[in-house]
Amino acid sequence: MSWQSAVERTVTGLGYDLVDAEKSAGGLLRVLIDHLPVAAAAPPFITVDDCEKVTRQLQHVLEVDGCTYERLEVSSPGLDRPLKKAADYARFAGEQVEVTLKLPFKGRKKYRGELQAQPNPQSLQWRIVLGADEGTAKPTRAQVRATRATRGEGGQAGQAEQALDFSLDEVREARLVPVVDFKGRRLAEPQRALAPSAAGSGPDVEVDGGRIQ
Repeated sequence: MSWQSAVERTVTGLGYDLVDAEKSAGGLLRVLIDHLPVAAAAPPFITVDDCEKVTRQLQHVLEVDGCTYERLEVSSPGLDRPLKKAADYARFAGEQVEVTLKLPFKGRKKYRGELQAQPNPQSLQWRIVLGADEGTAKPTRAQVRATRATRGEGGQAGQAEQALDFSLDEVREARLVPVVDFKGRRLAEPQRALAPSAAGSGPDVEVDGGRIQ
């Protein structure tokens, strides 16, 4: 079994959402976890205890499956949570996101705006409503479409909104835009648990640069 399958099976089996997993050339295996959107009773953000729980289980599973790594790090996705799969886009519809396209048009790859929900769940296209300073250039593949919106009171017409339509295979990277919201789930700084090596005696826990033994 590949390390990717082992990580996904372990994280989801413990009742968490696997946000991302990557192994660096130096052997660092980095795993990002989050609570499932349906976990109503779960805390609003990932804690150190969550990271430790997943780290210990991953150490055991990876050893049993013979998956090699030099160091294991399990952490929360942080304020700028990456969006990797269609379920992430559906979950965070209505949030501010920054999208970096694989191919630039008019010399530009990055766009920021509000992610809109798709009326058709089977649609392969997604849309972000761009901010006023995001420009109006029209791309060749990811189409920028101008839509007229009515805002304010008394039926007064607002400014034209610019919307960027794109498919997931056109995206190099997408992340939530950090928002300082004292009532929101993304207020907490990233939490992480570090395991020095596959043969280590147990994970050290690092929080905001400090270390708890």
